Amino acid sequence: MNSNDFDEIVSRTLAIRQQYHQLEVQHHSSEWTVEEDALAYLTDAGLVGRNVMSQQQRWPKANTQEELTHKLGENIWWLIVLAERSGIDIKKAVNDFLTKTEALF
Repeated sequence: MNSNDFDEIVSRTLAIRQQYHQLEVQHHSSEWTVEEDALAYLTDAGLVGRNVMSQQQRWPKANTQEELTHKLGENIWWLIVLAERSGIDIKKAVNDFLTKTEALF
């Protein structure tokens, strides 16, 4: 994936989140807070764990591969949303993390 691809993923993520904000206003008269977004992310992160357990046959559940694939994508989506709402450049954060970690090896 090149930088332009990641830029497009970020752009699409933020556009979808804006559409969800419109639904939140329609249904609850206000957008979710950053804290509510973080809670939603943590819920989905937990589901990744459960789906991995199921995929590895450590938890009884059907259709795990499809759900795991979806939840992994959704977790990345949430991380992009949370970074944007927290004023953090996710591309720079990932690059800085990789650079720092590569230097350890």
